[in-house]
Amino acid sequence: MSNLSVWLKPIWLLSIGTSAGLLLLVALCCILYLFNRRAALSVVTTVKETILLPVTYTLATLGILALLATPTMNPSEVFDSLRRVGSVGKIEEIVNVPAGAKDHPLNISFRADELQSYSVESEQDIAVNAEKGKGYVEPLLQVEGSELFQWSPGSNLPRGFEEDVETLYFTNDSDLDSKVTVIFTSDVEMPEVHYLMTAALSVVALYLGYLLINFLAPKASIIAAATSKEAISQPLFLLLTGIGIAALVLYVFVPYNTFGEDVKMLKTSGMTTIKVLAIIMALWTASVSVADEIEGRTALTVLSKPVSRRSFILGKFLGIVWPILLMFLILGAVFLLTVSFKVVYDARESAKEAPMWQDCFAEVVRIVPGLILAFFEAVVMAAISVAISTRLPMLPNLIICGSIYVLGHLAPLIVKSSMGEIVYVKFIGRLISVILPVLDHYEIEGAIAGSSSVPMEYLLMAGFYSLLYCAAAMLLALIFFEDRDLA
Repeated sequence: MSNLSVWLKPIWLLSIGTSAGLLLLVALCCILYLFNRRAALSVVTTVKETILLPVTYTLATLGILALLATPTMNPSEVFDSLRRVGSVGKIEEIVNVPAGAKDHPLNISFRADELQSYSVESEQDIAVNAEKGKGYVEPLLQVEGSELFQWSPGSNLPRGFEEDVETLYFTNDSDLDSKVTVIFTSDVEMPEVHYLMTAALSVVALYLGYLLINFLAPKASIIAAATSKEAISQPLFLLLTGIGIAALVLYVFVPYNTFGEDVKMLKTSGMTTIKVLAIIMALWTASVSVADEIEGRTALTVLSKPVSRRSFILGKFLGIVWPILLMFLILGAVFLLTVSFKVVYDARESAKEAPMWQDCFAEVVRIVPGLILAFFEAVVMAAISVAISTRLPMLPNLIICGSIYVLGHLAPLIVKSSMGEIVYVKFIGRLISVILPVLDHYEIEGAIAGSSSVPMEYLLMAGFYSLLYCAAAMLLALIFFEDRDLA
């Protein structure tokens, strides 16, 4: 039971966050119902009739599992940290301590056990205390003038503060006034609750983003809803999802013979598996829903209604993206669970010290950026496939997209080779890097498998690059499809 609570707690925390996001959405819908009943009912209908329904089922399943595991997870610790989130952070104060002052006060509040780091800098020698009357007799800190006193968990200095602080008292025995600068940084006892709030906001952003697209492009959204519903009802979606779940579970028990580094191999193998399965799903769906409908004259029937070709192409693209997102949610949840379990399993198999649940959580959150980047890559390949499907049937589409996938990952190597004197190699390298997507930007399995973290700036830049390339691919698809004879 103790091992169960160790590897299950990271998933439990994230599931609590996603459940909180769902509850927040329900609350927002109830508020909307009070002011605009028709709009609220329209939102509920949209959720029931689109890809948001299976997404809701997936998130609700995680919430139910989290609820069942709550009695073994000590939830009071989480709630205490959540209540303290608004009371922690960085505090910076500047105070002027007069010459000869005894116990000059500064109102500043923090908990000693939440202290992450602090620094004190003074122009003159001063004594710092958390109680009156101690001065230089028994100071907590003795700061020399013009020298920075800095403490962090990795330093050799004692923390000094052992109890909660409401006021600091400065004693200045010099003949000159002293300007004192103090910086205290604190965090909650369980810093992992910050990811809980991130998970909740991500769920809210997903639903609101879908509803916004539905509002801005209603005709394209109708086509997207029909395409996504058809895609997830295909046996291929269930087959690929089942293969992905089986592979992710199997990877846990595969002996990689890496001398205690099996977790890194599991993360690399799992991310690659999810990405490849999602790309296969995207290419197949694009060929079936675009190329086959054009060849089968179904597109002509749709366009005979008040639907423009632009809405048709955009709707098809969105209808492919939503099933990919659903696949990432399902396989991503399983992947996070297997990674967390693998940390405990690998330690037991290697006769290592039993890990803490924080160790499992660190490994879990480290792979989330990798899943996001893999999703971006799958979306870019889906956009390319839609553009090709407007002119070519399934088999040429799969061959061309497969070639683009390979060349997109080889582009950096070709560009590096172009540094030589061979003119043709230089030209081909530059051509590929300009025309084809540089898919190697999404390949950071090495960093994620190790101890490195992916900065948010990199994710934002990768998302912006993906958005631009998808826009270019959609423009190319419209050009190909605009003069396509559907009769």
